[in-house]
Amino acid sequence: MRNHEVTKKQPLLRPDGYLSEPGWARSQVWEYKRHDIQSLDLRIKEWDYYLVMGEGFGTAFTISDNGYIGLQSVSFLDFSKPMEQTKTILTPFPMGKLNMPENSSSGDCEFSNNQLHIKFTVKDGKRRIQCKCKDFYNGKPFSCDISLEQPRMDTMVIATPWEGSKAFYYNQKINCMRASGVVKFDEKLYYYRREHDFGTLDWGRGVWTYDNTWYWGSGNGIVNGKPFGFNIGYGFGDTQAASENILFYDGVGHKLADVTFYIPAGDYMKPWTFTSSDGRFEMEFHPVIDRAAKTDAKLIMTDQHQVFGRMSGRAVLDDGTILDIQDLMCFAEEVHNKY
Repeated sequence: MRNHEVTKKQPLLRPDGYLSEPGWARSQVWEYKRHDIQSLDLRIKEWDYYLVMGEGFGTAFTISDNGYIGLQSVSFLDFSKPMEQTKTILTPFPMGKLNMPENSSSGDCEFSNNQLHIKFTVKDGKRRIQCKCKDFYNGKPFSCDISLEQPRMDTMVIATPWEGSKAFYYNQKINCMRASGVVKFDEKLYYYRREHDFGTLDWGRGVWTYDNTWYWGSGNGIVNGKPFGFNIGYGFGDTQAASENILFYDGVGHKLADVTFYIPAGDYMKPWTFTSSDGRFEMEFHPVIDRAAKTDAKLIMTDQHQVFGRMSGRAVLDDGTILDIQDLMCFAEEVHNKY
């Protein structure tokens, strides 16, 4: 069944190592246990990624254990200039040493060395992001202390396999978390205001195949006085059971069918378009920043374009209500990885 919604709490994996019930859910009904995975530690991937968008600026933070390599990073984006800067620390063979939490609603996540400190904490429906980097850019430090509010609301959770394999993709996207706090960079203070600023969490655990290309887009804002968000994407494994395409409006998820990204060949900074098979997500996207990064170390390769810009168009809720979306700052990306 396409877009099969799972509502029963259950282990993520069967005793034979395959997914128990592929599909999507509004919360983490599947129970993830790292020790249940029937794969080499080198192949297990665990990550927490936060993106927090404010008026004219944004920040992003990653703590990840990708088996034979860990990637920890912080990014700052200034949409008015525009400019972006990222500090990345690669650590060899973490293989579980980061002790990433087994669910998104409890447990702290932390990385620290002499260059970068990042800490994610979760308590009583609130999330906190703390970060310090001594030499973030040209000898200038970066620091922040950000709070995100997570009331009772729908999220996007998906568990899908790769066909004929014990590889799987288990992921949760939490949109529309109101943000407050402060960022300090280049002797300037940037403030998040909960009235109009939001954060998103991309929480993932899984075992992937070696070579993958995926597409992902996400954004949050205020539409007609209420929180609005979206998550769209495809490219990970066998999605016969479910896609991860969804709208969020005033805390309720509205599931979408398939969404296709139309990216101009050879130039990510030209306008993109998005269309859905059910006609409920029809958008134009005007890029502002292409946060591009490419690494090719033979066996390990990544080529990514995370493009930030403004989206306009229409989104249709389950009851047929049409939302007019105008100049919503968001991002969409194309990523090709081999690792």
